[in-house]
Amino acid sequence: MTQAICIHAFGGPETLQFESVDVPAPGPNEVRVRHTHIGVNYIDVYFRTGLYPPAAMPFTPGVEAAGEVVAVGDAVTGLQPGQRVAYAARPPGAYAEERIIPADRLVPLPDAIHNEQAAAMMLKGMTAHMLLAQIHAVQPGEPVLIHAAAGGVGLIACQWAKQLGATVIGTVGSEEKAELAQAHGCDHPILYRREDITERVRHFTGGEGVAAVYDSVGADTLMTSMDCLAKRGMLVSFGQSSGKPPAIEVGQLAAGGSLFLTRPTLFDYIGTAADLQHSAEALFDVIERGAVTVQVGQRLPLANAAEAHRALEARETTGSTVLIA
Repeated sequence: MTQAICIHAFGGPETLQFESVDVPAPGPNEVRVRHTHIGVNYIDVYFRTGLYPPAAMPFTPGVEAAGEVVAVGDAVTGLQPGQRVAYAARPPGAYAEERIIPADRLVPLPDAIHNEQAAAMMLKGMTAHMLLAQIHAVQPGEPVLIHAAAGGVGLIACQWAKQLGATVIGTVGSEEKAELAQAHGCDHPILYRREDITERVRHFTGGEGVAAVYDSVGADTLMTSMDCLAKRGMLVSFGQSSGKPPAIEVGQLAAGGSLFLTRPTLFDYIGTAADLQHSAEALFDVIERGAVTVQVGQRLPLANAAEAHRALEARETTGSTVLIA
């Protein structure tokens, strides 16, 4: 028996129950992993509330973790017991001391990357790579807007965009978060609770607007994000922490200046083992070079996952939140 967070019914953080569970031996092309650190992400909230339906109930949430291989099933190559690994992968199941996971979803960790770093950055860091290198390849001198700049993805994306030569504008909810974002590559933080986002963006860009907006907030920000774009700008809506984004008519993209709109999910960009390895290597490279650092703002025991969710939904967190298994 091992311990895991289980959800028996959709709802609030109180549905996260710490229970004993059985973990089977790995089957063909599967690996049993013992977690040391588990990443908390807003996608976990989406699964908890039923916005993203799991394959079955009850289920264990979580899509990001690091630890070591306990056992490998038949036909698994390149992984062995005792090896340190990390992942950002579906199906959910990371909020557990141990789990079974497909072997091709695991990435061996370099010696320079410790487990807490990996659990705090795999999903968030590969998301930043997707946003900045694959969806809209940021060019030197380009202005970009990153919402939730002091969050887990935000702090990584600000640093990475800055390293690519962008002028980074970011929205934050407090002076403390503004300082944190600035320390991690954000040139111009905007305090969205008391400043007009569009007005400040136009000010920082000489009236032109930004080349891309990376919007993980959704309902509260999407239309403002469109207003912040330069002609032929790209609006990347990759989350909805404030609720479902409003519908946008095709004609609005033309009226805004021949704009582009996309709603990506990371798992479509790391769907093959080769794509996963490429993204992970790009992330490991910027970490090992010191171009990007990973900020862990909150650490809690796995049993306290409900507390982590409450803080995340209340926008009380900064950087990444990690559960200790």
